[in-house]
This record gives sequence, structure tokens and C-alpha cells, in this order.
Amino acid sequence: MFREHRDPGQFAQHRAVWRRAAVLVGLCVGLAVFESAENLHEALLEVLAVAQTVVDRHPIAGTLLFVAFAAVSAMFTFVSIAVLVPAAVYVWGEPGSMALLWLGWILGGAATYGIGTWFGRPVVRWVTSNPALLRFEHRVQQNAPFWLILLLQLALPSEVPGYVLGLARYPFLRYLLALAIAELPYTVATVYLGTSFLERRRGVILGAGLAIALLSVVAFYLLRRVLKSAGENAGNPSV
Repeated sequence: MFREHRDPGQFAQHRAVWRRAAVLVGLCVGLAVFESAENLHEALLEVLAVAQTVVDRHPIAGTLLFVAFAAVSAMFTFVSIAVLVPAAVYVWGEPGSMALLWLGWILGGAATYGIGTWFGRPVVRWVTSNPALLRFEHRVQQNAPFWLILLLQLALPSEVPGYVLGLARYPFLRYLLALAIAELPYTVATVYLGTSFLERRRGVILGAGLAIALLSVVAFYLLRRVLKSAGENAGNPSV
């Protein structure tokens, strides 16, 4: 019989999902509070103007640096690109920021896949200790349906599916397509948050943050339900 309350791994996953959602909501609340402070907002705009001048002088280096940072943020949970998004919107505008952020996240996901494929479990375990990785690495197979991989991408922190699917030797092009599709709504919402902060739209900041958090939580519980059902059908109710 499935006993969720006796599975510490599941508790760790639930805590991680809700912690990520809480951090995101807290960040949006902080942005809304920061936006309401006139002097702080004006000071930030002055800093962003200086950043734009620097990028204008070194356009290639500035672009590559932002993409590289976005890629690193997709590989490690403790690195966040969110603080740089308002600056990116200020410098490149919404379409350019979305394109660069999306590219960076895709490259970062591809890198995690490569680490899982080429270096294997010992290196993956050394790189990340995310509890979701330990649970899902034995649940996702090489022949998993595309919709399940897409749901996995939507539900879990961006680095976890790459490591898991790399270890499983899941077809790279199919993984890349799922990654690109799943990262798109997060990319649009993240850049929209940056724009809303610059334009001082407090309600939109909070609404967009809640929407991203809700998407992540709903996708996780849907994924958990699907895997639990599959495990029960296969005679393994502990999935």
C-alpha cells in the first residue's frame, strides 16, 4: 500500500517544491516593495543606464556574459538570473531579453544533459544534491513518452530533468525540444516581471509571480500523480 507519510524522499521533494514557490513569491513581494520606494527605484534606473552604456561599448561581451549567466542558473539551483533580468530588459528590450534568456536556459539544460550522459551518476551526485534527482532518476526511462518529459521539465527545477535524462540516455533532440517548450512560459513570465518592475506595475509583478509559482506546483503534483499511477499499475506502489 502507498504510504506517503513514511517516505522521507517524498517529503524532501514536497519541501523543495513549496520552498521554490515561496522564494519566488517572496522575491516578487520584495520587488513590489522596492518598486514602491521612489528614491530606490530612481537610483536603480541610474545604475541600469550606466549598465546600458557599458553594454553599448562592449555589445558582444555583454550579450555573451548574460547568456552564460543564464546557462549557469539553469545548471545550479543556487544561482539565479532574476536579479539581472530588469537590466536585460532595460538594455535589450523585451524581445531581445526573452531570446537571450531562453537561449541561455536551453544551453544550460543541454549542459546538464551532457554531464549526466558523459560523466554519469557520481559526478551528477557531486554537482547537485537535489532530492528530486534521487527520486526521479530511477523512474524515467529512455523510452518515456514525450508528454511525460515535457511535464517533468515544467514541474522540476531546470537542472534536474537534464541530469536525469542524461543518465537515462533519453534521445537528446527530443529532450531539447521538451526543454525549449517548457522553458518558454517561464522565460516570458520572467521577462514580463522585469518589465513590470521597470514600469512600476505592482499588481502585475505579484500576479506574474503567483502564476509562475502555481504553474510549477501544479505541474509537480500532476507529475507525481502520473508516476504514482504508473507505479501502481506496474505493481510498485511506492513510486
